[in-house]
Amino acid sequence: MLLDDAHGRPAPPVERVGALQLRVRRYGPAAVWLGIAAAVLVLVAGELMAVHIHALGPLTSLFRDYAGTPKSATTPWAGFLLALVGITWRERAIAVAAAVGLDLAFVIVRAAEGHKFTVGNGPTLVLTALAVLAATRWTGERQRTALRTIALGALLILATKVGDIWLDVTAWATPQVLDPFVQQADRALGNPSWVAGQALDAAGPVVSGILRWVYFELPVAAIVVAVWQLRDVTKGAWPRHYLVRTFLAIGLIGPIFYVIFPVVGPILAYGPEGHGLEVADVWPNIVPPLSNSIDPLSFDGITPRNCMPSLHTAWALSLFIHSRRGPLWLRWGGAFWLAGTLAATLGFGAHYGIDLIVGATLCLTIESVLRDPGRGWDRQRSGLVALGIATFTGVLLCTRYFAAEMAQHPIPFGVALLGVFAGLVTAFYVTWFAPAPAGRV
Repeated sequence: MLLDDAHGRPAPPVERVGALQLRVRRYGPAAVWLGIAAAVLVLVAGELMAVHIHALGPLTSLFRDYAGTPKSATTPWAGFLLALVGITWRERAIAVAAAVGLDLAFVIVRAAEGHKFTVGNGPTLVLTALAVLAATRWTGERQRTALRTIALGALLILATKVGDIWLDVTAWATPQVLDPFVQQADRALGNPSWVAGQALDAAGPVVSGILRWVYFELPVAAIVVAVWQLRDVTKGAWPRHYLVRTFLAIGLIGPIFYVIFPVVGPILAYGPEGHGLEVADVWPNIVPPLSNSIDPLSFDGITPRNCMPSLHTAWALSLFIHSRRGPLWLRWGGAFWLAGTLAATLGFGAHYGIDLIVGATLCLTIESVLRDPGRGWDRQRSGLVALGIATFTGVLLCTRYFAAEMAQHPIPFGVALLGVFAGLVTAFYVTWFAPAPAGRV
């Protein structure tokens, strides 16, 4: 249904990237400085919280990207490459060469000192230099376009830093997790994590290696889609909606529920990585028996409670959706990344099946809020968003308060759960992708 865009209905003008010269929304100096102040405030607050709970703060992590050992090798490069879409090809070539050269120099120094191999310093330094150059030396549309894409790249990096400390906060703030409730409720879906875990074990190390790479390198695939969507911004053709907006919105809203509904995942709560805190070491070979009573599980103060909802699923689905109006290779790539991410989240024991449904519901709801802004809030959009919110809330409430009933009566609850989600997917498709009826423009 969503494997390709409908050919019977042209893409809305606001989504034709590069087809029209779209008017770029202008932000006044006050709005820009307010945004910068908000970012600084969040970073400082995150650093103070990190000091309080003895974790790595966002400012410390950012400093390491400049002059130490970066925590992530992928994120600085992803943000840097996103920023490059707003400058010319000649400037891109110079910037990439400088970033590679600086990274190589840092790698040599780290190797001489006996530190681990990683990269990420070069793109961080060059991205900062580009921001300074664009702000002080460039003018007009060239400056505005460059600063906008540089801001997107920087925001991606900074959001990751803040997200890291938030994961530590979830462990500090929620000493008990709700895995027993999710595991029991997941029987309504046939215990998909247990099934996928056994299948992945049988598939062997090659398949596991591919899925592990897909799972951890999701930002790389997202940057490919985002760069394709933003490829013509230097010509003034800005799309009014693109993947980065959905990605950031998911990353802003989704983690709130980590402290509302803390879950650590089957490989920790029921598997070999629970470090003695697991209910039993049975994942993925033995499904835990039904229990007469379900209680929260006490867990450590280190492990992030980042399962409900599955943001990997939400991000992979948004990537898939945004690849639908691209060329064939991009559409196939989006489908591959979605399928690989779903298989990895379940097969590695990172998530339960219900986590995936809630994550996908979050994605469809946020995407429906942001998509095609020129359309306005008509009945279809309003109804779709309301359905998404109701589905999201209903699944969480049922999992928390009716887990025992879901486990005892898996077929009716499973049919209801999948039916409601299928209804949401169908409504999303009809609203945004279905061909227009005959005779209707």
